Amino acid sequence: MIGTMDTVIAPMRGTVVLISVGQGDQVAEGQQLVVLESMKMEHVVAAPAAGRVGEIAVTVGETVRRDQVLLTVEPGVVTEAAQQPEQGTGDGIRRDLAEVLARRAAGLDANRPEAVERRHRDGRRTARENVDDLCDPGTFVEYGALAVAAQRQRRSMAELVAKTPADGMVAGVAEINGRESVVVAYDATVLAGTQGYYNHAKKDRMFELAARRELPVVLFAEGGGGRPGDTDVQSVALLDAPAFSLFARLSGRVPLVGVAAGRCFAGNAALLGCCDVIIATAGATIGMGGPAMIEGGGLGVVAPEDVGPMSVQVPNGVVDIPVADEAEAVRVAKQYLSYFGGAADEWSIVDQDRLRAAVPANRVRAYDVREVIDLIADAGSVLELRAGFGQGIHTALVRVEGRPMGLIANNPGHLGGAIDRDAADKAARFMQLCDSHGLPIVSLCDTPGFMVGPESEKTATVRHFSRLFVIGANLTVPVCAVVLRKAYGLGAMAMFGGGSKIPCATVAWPTAEFGAMGLEGAVKLGFRRELEAIADPVRRNETLEQMVALAYERGKALNAASMFEVDDVIDPAATRGWIAAALPKRVARGTRPNVDTW
Repeated sequence: MIGTMDTVIAPMRGTVVLISVGQGDQVAEGQQLVVLESMKMEHVVAAPAAGRVGEIAVTVGETVRRDQVLLTVEPGVVTEAAQQPEQGTGDGIRRDLAEVLARRAAGLDANRPEAVERRHRDGRRTARENVDDLCDPGTFVEYGALAVAAQRQRRSMAELVAKTPADGMVAGVAEINGRESVVVAYDATVLAGTQGYYNHAKKDRMFELAARRELPVVLFAEGGGGRPGDTDVQSVALLDAPAFSLFARLSGRVPLVGVAAGRCFAGNAALLGCCDVIIATAGATIGMGGPAMIEGGGLGVVAPEDVGPMSVQVPNGVVDIPVADEAEAVRVAKQYLSYFGGAADEWSIVDQDRLRAAVPANRVRAYDVREVIDLIADAGSVLELRAGFGQGIHTALVRVEGRPMGLIANNPGHLGGAIDRDAADKAARFMQLCDSHGLPIVSLCDTPGFMVGPESEKTATVRHFSRLFVIGANLTVPVCAVVLRKAYGLGAMAMFGGGSKIPCATVAWPTAEFGAMGLEGAVKLGFRRELEAIADPVRRNETLEQMVALAYERGKALNAASMFEVDDVIDPAATRGWIAAALPKRVARGTRPNVDTW
């Protein structure tokens, strides 16, 4: 910029648009002297050193060439009054930055006391409170914070800023349990959490980002669905909105967690239903159509709370994990995501000798298999999914020696452990979830087989049961099977993923028994003619019991192991060791294209 200590030259060709000093003026080092315009940009020429302005060689409006002398400065000490800071700097905040900061602050909870108070009065948290609780401190980076509703034709900008911050959606990237994730939270204090034009665009942006970077997504889905009041954009039905397709494509690629609190209807519910797991609070109501849509369809007038309350959505399998409130929902969401973040460094167990008495000696006595699950898994590591649905099989995420796994277990307390339609659907879908995200599977088998009978067949059991075979045969993650007691017929084969040699290991407890079908039924069917030939009912029953005893001897675990139909009969206290040894420490994520929503 300068030729000599006392000569100031033009750094480029341009036009003089401002001369900030006069001849004889004192100037500080770095003070603005001349402003040149070149290619529509203004360039400041500053004093190379403190001193006094000498000759000014140019005038305003003059076009100068590169290296042309503009003025001279006689170096020297200047008075304090002349030592001015460069224009536009100082301790104050520039007007443009202040405007941005004020706009951003307008959407924060601290500046929306009435909306926050209404939320708290209802015992609820704001979207930002949920996001802050979910994300590791200081890691949340928000996208689209300055967006407002597409309603400039209906409202003033001041009202839009005050009433529709972030267009009703808090979205961004943050760390959760130390792992980068995408967070999308509908804000029910803004136009009832409806899906506006710009928050649709924000979803598109976040879902594309999640796909590109393979980041888990947590969706807080509260809201009323589509918003008809956005008038700034010309459209007919917005059926070309890509958000639903973009989100659905993430299924099987990254973990998807949905949280429902309050009212969740229509488009919000559609996104929620795409998630791997749905966590819902006690007061939530979830439906593909809210009261307005129901009434508009001529189906009557209903209250929002009657559309899809938890008394409906938990037992029917829509909700995986019911919780008391949003605080618990956030805690469970973080726990769920932790299973996809690798092994835990620390873990503890309870006394494994307790497993030796977990299954009653009486072979027909029911027991609580959840107690077995809690004993086998690392202490405090069990997260059960869909506990209120398909109760013939329990499905849970667990850890063994810190390693995350999926676990399925027959429930002998429900239909004797028989697998009905809902249990089959529940287990099949859970196996897909584990397969997609690289979680090995532990199968605890105690089943007399599939549920049969005319009433059962009315539920399309043939198709539903076969899902277990099709999905089990195509698993890419390893399985370890442990037979606790009954392993009968096709039901047991399904619990093994298709057969006892499909798992990496299939072991049995001493209480285990095997058969092509239930022992009593097999004897009655196989020896019907012989039994019917015994006229004395007492003697007939004694003969039946003897035959069943013989069948049990043939089918008990030791005999099955002697014919190598299972890999070993083990001390129940050694179960964890077998699981840890059988399942590889590193399991690749599966290639399944998506996780079935059902």
